[in-house]
Amino acid sequence: MRRPEVLAAVDLGSNSFHLQIGRVVDGQIYPLDAMREAVRLGAGLTADKRIDRAAQARALETLARFGERLRGLPRHAVRAVGTNTLRVAKNASQVLRDARAVLGFPIEVIAGREEARLIYLGVAHSLPPAAHRRLVVDIGGGSTELIIGTGFEPLLTESLYMGCVSWSLRYFPEGKIEKSRMKAAELAARQELSGMVREYRALGWQDAVGSSGTARAVEAILRASEFAQSGITREGLERLRALLIKHERADPDRIAGLRDNRVAVLPGGVAILSAAFEALGIEAMTVSEGALRHGVLYDLLGRVQHADMRAATVAQFMRRYHVDAEQSERVRSVALRIYDALAAGEDVEAREDDPDRLMLDWAARLAETGLSIAHAQYHKHSAYVLSNADMPGFSRMEQQRLARIVLAHRGKLGKVQDIGLEGSDWTLVFALRLATLLLRSRTDVRVPLLRVSADDAGFGLALPQAWLDENPLTADALESEAGHWKAVGMKLAVSGLSEKKVAALGRG
Repeated sequence: MRRPEVLAAVDLGSNSFHLQIGRVVDGQIYPLDAMREAVRLGAGLTADKRIDRAAQARALETLARFGERLRGLPRHAVRAVGTNTLRVAKNASQVLRDARAVLGFPIEVIAGREEARLIYLGVAHSLPPAAHRRLVVDIGGGSTELIIGTGFEPLLTESLYMGCVSWSLRYFPEGKIEKSRMKAAELAARQELSGMVREYRALGWQDAVGSSGTARAVEAILRASEFAQSGITREGLERLRALLIKHERADPDRIAGLRDNRVAVLPGGVAILSAAFEALGIEAMTVSEGALRHGVLYDLLGRVQHADMRAATVAQFMRRYHVDAEQSERVRSVALRIYDALAAGEDVEAREDDPDRLMLDWAARLAETGLSIAHAQYHKHSAYVLSNADMPGFSRMEQQRLARIVLAHRGKLGKVQDIGLEGSDWTLVFALRLATLLLRSRTDVRVPLLRVSADDAGFGLALPQAWLDENPLTADALESEAGHWKAVGMKLAVSGLSEKKVAALGRG
């Protein structure tokens, strides 16, 4: 696969949607184009946690424009991510289905700590190299991420369910700012921060950095109002807070440097930022141009250059859960062999970055994660871990899909029919189940020549009849396996190959 010269990131934030396009030169990304629109998706979240039609319409109009700009770029050169509002909305699946259609590219919903990791990556690439620890605070529309890291490596990551949109709507309805409301908003933010303050202060940092819209908006106001020469200071923030209370609203005519598109969300952002300064003992904070979208770009660059964070996470999970590396490699090799046989005729180079093949690779490596918890029903333990653990590099949807395939890789298929397996998932399950079955002895046995096929009704498997006769336990297991597939309305037709046929296939 030819490495793309242009990469693009789309950030579907709770306040704004961003499109960032960059050109790759010698392992660095240079900006080519950027678009930003204040969609305020989080403001459209109803009391019963559904994104209303007006917010959906704004989102789709924006993504249609982004899609036009992205037209012609290959799929692997574009990554689109959704954040807090799409994490919590009950109708997120329907919204995402419509959003993908107009954008023209898949959209991943990322977990809070994955968002934090990517934010740190974006900020780190925007700052001069430093050996000391940095604290990054990113106040988004629906969540706030706090990260301590060194260089490009995050050491502590946290995502809190509070943001400038949600806090402004909750504590400053209709834009009305009062001293009592500001205190209530700050106290609530302090409570959200209380669970992580001790650990963060214990690790420590040498300088604090703010990223994203709230930090940049506050810095612009402090500079224009001459409350601070650069960055954000505790004194300058206190003066801005007092000014907001005095004017009883965020008024661009009275507050220098305040842009119209920040009016509705500034008070909530200031309350959270003030609480963070107080709780963490911050006196001054620089402001970075790097943000989530830039981190997505650099993470995407790693993927196309085969330095995928997901691969590192899989390896780390295998170590953490003491997965038998030799057995997982046997299963992975046979499962991919089966998958490739079913994909015969497709472009071999394209398979290298086939997302389904990658998913099968990861599932084979992590299928036995649950054995470190209990042998009985270990596939259920594996699926639970993969579904709920923090897995850097993976989107929530990737984690859920990985967990589904691992859950279905053994046992009765009828019990997992309703977990959401669809389309190509069944092919991955077939390949992984068959590989696991054939390698049940957990030794370096020679897997015989096998022929696999697939159609709308299910799958076919042909093995040398002589091998089946010599391995009655496996032959019996294959018969039971056919029954499992029948229980879900699919076939698994197992047949024996004559010696003559085996010889002919071997020569072919």
